[in-house]
Amino acid sequence: METQEEINELADAIYRDKVLRARTRTMDERMLDGMECFDFSCRIMADGVRHQLGLTDDKEVWDKVRERLDIVRRLNERGIYQPVVAA
Repeated sequence: METQEEINELADAIYRDKVLRARTRTMDERMLDGMECFDFSCRIMADGVRHQLGLTDDKEVWDKVRERLDIVRRLNERGIYQPVVAA
């Protein structure tokens, strides 16, 4: 069995390798990676919504995903945009 120190060293080596590989990618490749990651995350979220709410209709599932993404966006933006008070 590996020790925690060995596990940490392996995790650090994997992380370093990921960073080095990412640095060799072009901006276009990085943008595509980001879009693919977002797409994958949305599909996982849709599967979770489908399971959690027991939905079978794809349109309903994706409507709920959009609602949840909108909630997250509003929470993240809370306090960023302030109304301008007229002088």
